Amino acid sequence: MQKDTSDLTAAQRAELDALEALPDDQIDTSDIPESLDWSGAKRGLFYRPVKQQITLRLDADVVAWFKQQAPGGRGYQTDINRALRSHVEQAERQAAGP
Repeated sequence: MQKDTSDLTAAQRAELDALEALPDDQIDTSDIPESLDWSGAKRGLFYRPVKQQITLRLDADVVAWFKQQAPGGRGYQTDINRALRSHVEQAERQAAGP
């Protein structure tokens, strides 16, 4: 991912270029060791996708199924969103081809 570096000085740009040219095994990361245990990580803690409120007509049996699957009937809309997102991602992968 390219970042805007237009506000950097020539010296800062040169330092970044030198770091970028280093092989990974030559970069000292001892002050920031890699975390291998992600068991306490929480997905979506800081990122919240933009939601759009719409009126959508769905078959009653489909809505009932999602409500039945959700604990206490809560969160079924999130489950529907996940199912739709999964379908979109699969369709995009198929469209991209091999």
